[in-house]
Amino acid sequence: MRGATEDFLRHLGGERQLAAHTLSAYRRDLDELERFLTEYNGTPGWSWSDVDRLTLRSFLGWLKGRSLARKSVARKLSAVRSFLRFLHREERIARNPARGLRSPKGERRLPGCLGRREIDLIFEQAEGRAAENTLEGTRTLVILEILYGSGLRLSELQQLDWDALDTVRALVRVRGKGQKERVVPLTQAALRALDRYAPRHGEVALSRGAGPVLVNRAGARLSRRTVQRTVRELIEVVGGGEDGLSVHSLRHSFATHLLDSGADLMAVKELLGHSSLSTTQTYVHTSMERLSRVYRVCHPRA
Repeated sequence: MRGATEDFLRHLGGERQLAAHTLSAYRRDLDELERFLTEYNGTPGWSWSDVDRLTLRSFLGWLKGRSLARKSVARKLSAVRSFLRFLHREERIARNPARGLRSPKGERRLPGCLGRREIDLIFEQAEGRAAENTLEGTRTLVILEILYGSGLRLSELQQLDWDALDTVRALVRVRGKGQKERVVPLTQAALRALDRYAPRHGEVALSRGAGPVLVNRAGARLSRRTVQRTVRELIEVVGGGEDGLSVHSLRHSFATHLLDSGADLMAVKELLGHSSLSTTQTYVHTSMERLSRVYRVCHPRA
């Protein structure tokens, strides 16, 4: 049983080139399935061939009984589906019991988004910190300018190296989910922030202008946790620290503000690195929600 799981994870990491944290999530989900099956069968001596659709429905009920959100249940079922499809394709099981099994319908949640006034206030704070000309202050401005200006994911920014930056053409090469590469523009403000940060980076990094862009005082790559804490502190300073706002909110704001200004949906899709247009369409709903709110408040007959 464990061998089949490890083979599947090697397949995801090798052939599909999924990121390490994605593989960890798959492992946790499959560990939960194995734990359930041992409990369900009353013995650790079961095999994957014993799993049928009724068993999977019971697994869904077991997950719901733990008061998990529907989105979490759907994600776990997706991992199980992929695993059983792999076993069937490898002829380790005669049939795929997950075929045709429906996921729970998830709630549509509009992504957390910062208003333009909040964005302006956050950048005012960041500019003030950068003016102190410290490593932390100039680095904070770089973080904000690239997250909001280019719409990068947290993982993409944290893994960014200097050789991915083309400052002449104002472009950055990004390796996103599934190791897919895309090229997105850098704003002039981001280029200025990088120029201010580069001397402070050179004081702590082993080699100037090489290796990771974001570094700590020891010259090592900055952790995701530090990036998250830096952005969260700024959001809270300007009074936007309500639930749902985080580092990812800058990416949401990037997309929403582009669409609010009339950007083409397909162009935004490419900038974000989405595989499916339906994912990008979430931001259309965000924009429409804002327009509807303005309409209700301002129109005399609304």
